[in-house]
Amino acid sequence: MIRIAIVEDEQLYTERLEEFILRYQQESGYEFTIQKFSDGDQILLNYKGDYDIILMDIQMRFMDGMSAAEKIRQMDEEVIIMFITNMTQYALRGYEVQALDYMLKPVEYFPFTQKLGRAIERMYRRRDHYIAIPLEEGVQKLKISSIYYIECQGHRLIYQTKTGEFVSRGTMKALEELIDKYGFFRSNKGYLVNMKHVDGIKDNCCVIRGEKLLISRARRKAFMEALVKYMSEVVK
Repeated sequence: MIRIAIVEDEQLYTERLEEFILRYQQESGYEFTIQKFSDGDQILLNYKGDYDIILMDIQMRFMDGMSAAEKIRQMDEEVIIMFITNMTQYALRGYEVQALDYMLKPVEYFPFTQKLGRAIERMYRRRDHYIAIPLEEGVQKLKISSIYYIECQGHRLIYQTKTGEFVSRGTMKALEELIDKYGFFRSNKGYLVNMKHVDGIKDNCCVIRGEKLLISRARRKAFMEALVKYMSEVVK
């Protein structure tokens, strides 16, 4: 369940954003809970860090969104903040409070879904998520962020992690569908790489902890684009 707060003093936009979120829920399969506030001071009242994403109007009657975001950042470094505004120059100040993005009014559905999807991707990368893999002797629970890469040898999946090597059975295709939203990408047919641990590119290989993993010619362009996108998200 993804927890979203809408902080907006215009009822029309509150209703539109809620409508967009519910529509996106049906299309994407994600589940959302929505809490609505009509001013920046309202969300700050008894703030407990209960939200994954905050959609924040900048210009509001009592406490503007920028001031509210500054106070929220003092209490919550992880929540994703996205500003809604009529004026670009206000939105650019969002970098001061580590805002992920901004939306210009009037907000349209398609760009909204692109930005919300991006926020969800970042949220999943930040969270500690786990995967349970079957081993011969039982089941091993792995922290996804601790996985360097997974190698496929037939129906054997070899997990290289911070805590050692684990060998499981399964298919790379099924695994890729399960964890690609956490920042993993296929460098070639046999390797599924965690972009978090890529130290660089050398000799048509991605380098992880000094080890070179081949990037196939067919996947090279897409891999580089995925890496640049991942790194730009991390920097922001």
